[in-house]
Amino acid sequence: MQRPENLLLVFFGMIATGKSYLASAWAEQFDLPYYNSDRVRKQLAGIDAETDQQEDVDKGIYTPEFSRRTYDTLIDKAKVHFAENNSACVVLDGSYQSLAERDLVRKQFGGQVRIVFVHCSCSEQVVKERLAIRAQDPDAVSDGNWKIYQAQKKRFQELTPEEQAIAIDTDAPVEELVAKINGQLLS
Repeated sequence: MQRPENLLLVFFGMIATGKSYLASAWAEQFDLPYYNSDRVRKQLAGIDAETDQQEDVDKGIYTPEFSRRTYDTLIDKAKVHFAENNSACVVLDGSYQSLAERDLVRKQFGGQVRIVFVHCSCSEQVVKERLAIRAQDPDAVSDGNWKIYQAQKKRFQELTPEEQAIAIDTDAPVEELVAKINGQLLS
């Protein structure tokens, strides 16, 4: 596949659904700018990405206000990249758990670039396994845990019939997932 142009690819879904792993792999294949909400959040807080910030739901750097700053910064980073690079392609990675959050992206970039959302999901068993592995990884960037997953599950707004997205079950090898996205982008 040729390097995509004039494209904003937004990987979203609940924690531990593999969106960051897949988003970074997809961006890497084309050497594209990739902006991850966990990394941006910690940059805004002035801490290293790998610093463990286990917090209760909606506390610390995970308050609604801090999350708003984080997602606004993701938009700003993409805007700067598009402004500085003709025919650019940018990858965003975050939960984008509400319709309003996804609509904000559409409003900010609609008509300027093609926007494609990639909804990442997997079974709860896979989420539990990934969270257990992440809890043991000293280099993990995400602070998500089972309690946060349960809170996200209650408030995550599924896609509406009007929203179009590539739906990906991430319980497959990353090469297959990347190929599936590439195939859908070309169709």
